[in-house]
Amino acid sequence: MFRPLLAFACVATLGAGGVAAQSARSSGDVAAAVAAPTRTPANRERDRYRHPVETLNFFGVKPTQTVVEFLPGGGWYTEILAPLVKGKGRYLALVPGAQQADRLRASLAGKAALYGDTQVHTLDFATGASSVPAGTADVVLTFRNVHNLLMQDDPAVAARAFKAFYAALKPGGVLGVVDHRLPEDMDTAREKTSGYIKRSTVVRLAQEAGFRLAEESSVNANAKDTHDHPEGVWTLPPTYRLKDEDRAKYAAIGESDRFTLKFVKPR
Repeated sequence: MFRPLLAFACVATLGAGGVAAQSARSSGDVAAAVAAPTRTPANRERDRYRHPVETLNFFGVKPTQTVVEFLPGGGWYTEILAPLVKGKGRYLALVPGAQQADRLRASLAGKAALYGDTQVHTLDFATGASSVPAGTADVVLTFRNVHNLLMQDDPAVAARAFKAFYAALKPGGVLGVVDHRLPEDMDTAREKTSGYIKRSTVVRLAQEAGFRLAEESSVNANAKDTHDHPEGVWTLPPTYRLKDEDRAKYAAIGESDRFTLKFVKPR
């Protein structure tokens, strides 16, 4: 009995070492993508608030994965994710509506040399139907977008979106969410107007869709944020909706206080 157990122990040790080495390589790949000189200088300035290396490593993003980014907006994270998976994995953007999809396709096509073969898919807010093939994504990421879902006139939009995320992922796949934190003791009604949302709201939406909360990180937290600004989260940088009014005050706060949640689709 001793020899087979010893042999098994050696295999297990080698396996653990292999996993550790793979994790280190993936971490290095993410750091290299963030450090790439091809990134927009204005975007790089936001790294100190958005912590992309730590955030993507927390979500377990790897170059070989199929990564779905929901509502990439101006492409702040796209500029990191698409080159990261180029030639090894796949980058998919997920947006509502054909017009927005067409605009994004044109934008991504203009960066094909850097981004490689990207795809743009649609999510119908009215029905929850998504064109991402079911069970094909390793990771679905959404950065500062769940509040946009909650601010829609239709209160069921957010729940439909989370169910679409769940359907898109493989069993064991990860949903990574970063958003502006509304403290739990503040009025939930502010989720409709301020851009801030409660952690408990996101956890509820995810769990109702079938996800399990795996981990959470404080990497994007900001203790200077009081969460009660005149124009909500848009008072702070980079938006500065009040323009020059109290600009130095809000610049000193920095970008918003954010929660970072990692959900898993059960196997």
